[in-house]
Amino acid sequence: MISFPSPWHVFVYLLLLDPGASALDKYIAAVYEHSVVLAKPTPKPVSSEEALKLMNKNMDVLEEAIKLAAKQGAHIIVTPEDAIYGFRFTRETLYPYLENIPDPQVDWIPCTDPKRFGPAPVQERLSCLARHNSIYLVANMGDKKSCNHTDAKCPSDGHYQYNTNIVMDSNGKLVARYHKFNLFMSERQFDSPPEPELVTFNTAFGKFGLFTCFDILFHDPAVTLVSKLQVDTILFPTAWMNVLPHLTAVEFHSAWAMGMRVNVLASNTHRPSLKMTGSGIYAPDGSRAYHYDAESEKGHLLVAELDSHPSLSPTHPAPVNWSLYATTIKPVPKDGDFTGLIFFDEYSFSELAKEAGNLTVCQGALCCHLSYKMTEKQENEVYVLGAFDGLHEVEGNYYLQICTLLKCASADQQTCGQPVTTAHTRFDFFSLSGTFSTNYVFPEVLLSGVQLAPGEFQVLSDGQLVTHNGTSKPVLTVTLWGRWYEKDPPHPYIVSGVL
Repeated sequence: MISFPSPWHVFVYLLLLDPGASALDKYIAAVYEHSVVLAKPTPKPVSSEEALKLMNKNMDVLEEAIKLAAKQGAHIIVTPEDAIYGFRFTRETLYPYLENIPDPQVDWIPCTDPKRFGPAPVQERLSCLARHNSIYLVANMGDKKSCNHTDAKCPSDGHYQYNTNIVMDSNGKLVARYHKFNLFMSERQFDSPPEPELVTFNTAFGKFGLFTCFDILFHDPAVTLVSKLQVDTILFPTAWMNVLPHLTAVEFHSAWAMGMRVNVLASNTHRPSLKMTGSGIYAPDGSRAYHYDAESEKGHLLVAELDSHPSLSPTHPAPVNWSLYATTIKPVPKDGDFTGLIFFDEYSFSELAKEAGNLTVCQGALCCHLSYKMTEKQENEVYVLGAFDGLHEVEGNYYLQICTLLKCASADQQTCGQPVTTAHTRFDFFSLSGTFSTNYVFPEVLLSGVQLAPGEFQVLSDGQLVTHNGTSKPVLTVTLWGRWYEKDPPHPYIVSGVL
């Protein structure tokens, strides 16, 4: 049987022969949402052999997804945070699952030289998967680094433990390593690095940066990678727990891609019992592919084409002045008719009492303006315009400015802000804007069934989030989710003296 190499294999070969070979204008991206095989909770650490047995079960599943993505022409695949060993660990019980991950500058292909930096069976297998399938592979695993009393910050057990993303190139070479900086409040088994790591690498199909899950809510490293280092695509392994109405994975991650005007490959862990689902391939002008499944226990592969350099694309969105339109609104603003909680933050709300109209609600320095027309107002459904301008203080401390049109859970105004997944009211038109004090605003439109609305709305250069032809499904929420990074309190590790 005669087999012929794929165009991608030929391109890689030519690139190795001639580094000046022409780059790709577009590439095929893949993300895999993985239903993780979890370890049984144990009060004591298991052996390294038992730990590897569990990790191989997960890598067996990932291997099938990687092979399938490669067969579909993918140049790169992203797998989720915690995909290899799961969670439910203490600091002590996690240790057998960790490996020493060297600095990528060492020029190492684990597949061909697995013992160079000590036992590394996970890195070896990931390297071989990338190499044998000629694909860039992004994976999340644990890194361990020894330390001693000469390091004043050294943990009492004599080593650091890092939540780590690694990237193997299509030859199996380790080309990137990122230690998660902004740890979620339950990640006590990990240490935070001394400062945010700005990790990038270049390929024939663009410049990439990477960070992990909770990092996306903070300025560093996330914003800096885009605004200063000008990456084309963000690689984003996550174990994201969905929080309606504004922080479902597909909703927020697609909005972040639009707000930052960058590609985002978001791969989420799949665990519906923990509200974990929602992965996507997002471009600056909207979603290319996404997956949200709160019912089944199955993993899912997404594959889609992206521009290698989206900033050079004719469809790349223009810069936005997020407060330009809203500051021209003349009607006397009001502080809202009532208040309600969204994710423990107190919003000012006003009800959309008519089928069409204009409404302005203010809180603090933020005034939100809405013009709208419903197709037909359902008698048993209540929609409100809400504003929030303040410090969020739950799973983290970060300053928000949010304008939102949302459906209440019932006709009772006290349910406004509670999670809602279905609606029946359609809008022929809406225009949402706000007097934002920040340049970092992320536009969200979420439809009934927790579905995105790619191509059904646009953000104008004057800061309006609009639709002129309505949406394909009833609306759950239309939101401008702003982050005022300059008003954030100091990083908690700095305050505590850890850094």
